Amino acid sequence: MGIANDAKRERWERATGWPAMGASFVFLIAYSWNILDERPTADLHTVLVIVLLAVWAFFLIDYVVRLVLAEHRLHFIRRNPIDLLSVFLPLIRPFRLLTGLSRIPALRGNTAAHLRRRVLIIAGASVLMFIYVIALAEFRVERYADGSNIRSFGDALWWACVTMATVGYGDYYPVTVPGRLLAIILMMGGIAIVGTASATIVSYLNERTQHLRRRDGHPEDRHDGPDDGRHDRA
Repeated sequence: MGIANDAKRERWERATGWPAMGASFVFLIAYSWNILDERPTADLHTVLVIVLLAVWAFFLIDYVVRLVLAEHRLHFIRRNPIDLLSVFLPLIRPFRLLTGLSRIPALRGNTAAHLRRRVLIIAGASVLMFIYVIALAEFRVERYADGSNIRSFGDALWWACVTMATVGYGDYYPVTVPGRLLAIILMMGGIAIVGTASATIVSYLNERTQHLRRRDGHPEDRHDGPDDGRHDRA
């Protein structure tokens, strides 16, 4: 019964994979519009709220169905933290776009090259998405706060980039409790994401350098197997 359910879950995921990416993109547009448009009309605001609620309902139903059909539910929860968090936290929903990048034909495959390409692209996209989403949320909570110096989205974006890069100019900083919590999330997430991306890039460059050296015939980079040194012994 569990195997049959898992097969149904995989069919469900194949059927809803692209719609989930589309829903994430629509959510990102509606969420951004709702924050950046400071004087929306009543009708526009209503439409944006309906879109945001519809996307949330889609993610909720999708996650519940996949969880019910999963053979090992605790394993499913551990393997899909972004999907679970996207049900409860609006900030996480745009990241469902990144979980579907492996569906793009150019990123498919199980070779080392495909894996590196996926990791590099997903890591880079994660950095950009993380900065953008945090900057949006920071702008929302700070722009009308007393004593705030983050008054525009440009200010919030600059603050997010400077904070994530650990430069810390101090020209912009949060003054509200939610803003400071977002700053902590940005700093901690920035260390993890940038560290992972940097390690992946360095690993890729090292492997690529070794491959080129072997191709160019550098003897110190060749590995001829267990017979190495047999002429010396003779």
